[in-house]
Amino acid sequence: MTRTWALPVLLALGGAGMAAGLISRGNPVAGVALLLFFMLFAVVNSPLIFPRSLSAAEARRRSEADGRPVVYWRPGCTYCQRMRVQLGSQARQLHWVDIWRDPAGAAAVRAVNDGNETVPTVFVAGRPYTNPTPAWVREQLPAKR
Repeated sequence: MTRTWALPVLLALGGAGMAAGLISRGNPVAGVALLLFFMLFAVVNSPLIFPRSLSAAEARRRSEADGRPVVYWRPGCTYCQRMRVQLGSQARQLHWVDIWRDPAGAAAVRAVNDGNETVPTVFVAGRPYTNPTPAWVREQLPAKR
């Protein structure tokens, strides 16, 4: 849990410190703008924008039942953020596993990526795909009935 929030907290504190410096030097508009930028960047890098993470075992079980892909991700990964943002509301149809919260998820990713924790790694019908495009992932979603 701590590792998940480390980057967003660091961004928020760093932005607050730099904004305080600008404000104390008589430039409140730039200080507030910088603070807002860093806070927005902290939110984007936080787990808040991702659907609730599941354990790897639960995600596999649900994927087998409903045919939806499993996405292994980690906070701070720009490729994971890009996928989440470009999928929009369809991202909620996927099963998301935060590899920093789930050691079994991290192990699954390392097993298919030569020992590296390369994310996003997407499993579709049990087959892994490393860093696929959001458009490709969208195509893998089961058709709505």
